[in-house]
Amino acid sequence: MNTQPILTVSTSPHTHAKCDTSTIMWMVSIALTPSALWGVYSFGFRALLVLAVSIGTAVLSEYLVTQLARKSPTLWDGSAFLTGLLVGMNMSPRVALFIPVLASLFAILVVKWTFGGLGANWANPALGGRVFVFFSFTSAMSTFQLPRCLQRLLDASMVDSLSGATPLTYLKTRTAESLSTSSQLLASGNYPVTGFAQSVGQALHISPYTVDSFFGNVGGCIGEVSTLLLLLGGIVLILSKVITWHIPVSFIGTVAILNWIFGGMKAGLGVFHGEILMPLVSGGLFLGAFFMATDYVTSPITHKGQLVFGFGCGFFTFLLRNFGALPEAVSVSILLMNIVTPTIDRYIKNRKFGEVVKQPKKEAKA
Repeated sequence: MNTQPILTVSTSPHTHAKCDTSTIMWMVSIALTPSALWGVYSFGFRALLVLAVSIGTAVLSEYLVTQLARKSPTLWDGSAFLTGLLVGMNMSPRVALFIPVLASLFAILVVKWTFGGLGANWANPALGGRVFVFFSFTSAMSTFQLPRCLQRLLDASMVDSLSGATPLTYLKTRTAESLSTSSQLLASGNYPVTGFAQSVGQALHISPYTVDSFFGNVGGCIGEVSTLLLLLGGIVLILSKVITWHIPVSFIGTVAILNWIFGGMKAGLGVFHGEILMPLVSGGLFLGAFFMATDYVTSPITHKGQLVFGFGCGFFTFLLRNFGALPEAVSVSILLMNIVTPTIDRYIKNRKFGEVVKQPKKEAKA
């Protein structure tokens, strides 16, 4: 007689996805690799050293905390490596090496493990580490160097004078001059451009500084300068269904729309005259929108909630960039929305499977 059970009863989930946490983390790291390598090529060995220190500190601190807490090792899930990589990519290649060390330590020990480890943290660890050192060492974190392609265009005396600025910084600090375009703003500051950017900009009737910012020939953090490579990495993640389009599109779209409507007001140009392309391709917008705002743990669950989350990130980014004291605000904006994520999940929910909408009762006729 066959005693094997015909029906197996188990708790949900009954259907499992093919990818797990480890696969997702390593896929995101791979998608970030081209942008990181471009940063190393543009800024030299120093950029590679900053990335190595950030990743090494994150991995080592992850190993030590799991050993001290007597928990199962979590190094192979890739989360610590990804955190260290993101921390390094958000660093200037000129920072002192103790700064990425502190950022990675804060990211792993405070933001991640103080709240119980992966899945329990309320904020993205890499963002937390980056913001911590940014406000602790603002001058060092805001001092950049020109990539090698632009350094060749300048003599030694001018390199030092421009090493601390980016196109976004020029737009921020020179808006009071009431100039009509970002091209005029940057040209008045003698910010260099490549010959390729001049040719493409002239052919497409756009600013050459926008072209250089899109391809990655500008000063900035190691992993945020090439908008093109970040965009390609983000598209790979969307096509592989690691992330969805809702947060990146709503985030970037909100920044574009708000800059178009209100971006020209500080320069005395009125509404609907703001620059669109330059604010999108400058700074860490694409790095934040595709690789940090989409963090599973700290972003909303539903697609509607993700759209609201992306809109909030875009709104705060525009607000802080244009009316705040600092030119870049992507990291702070995402952290602000991380705080709101539980509220979004509470009030924006999908309809339950099989739920029937209750119809209002008709009043009885007299």
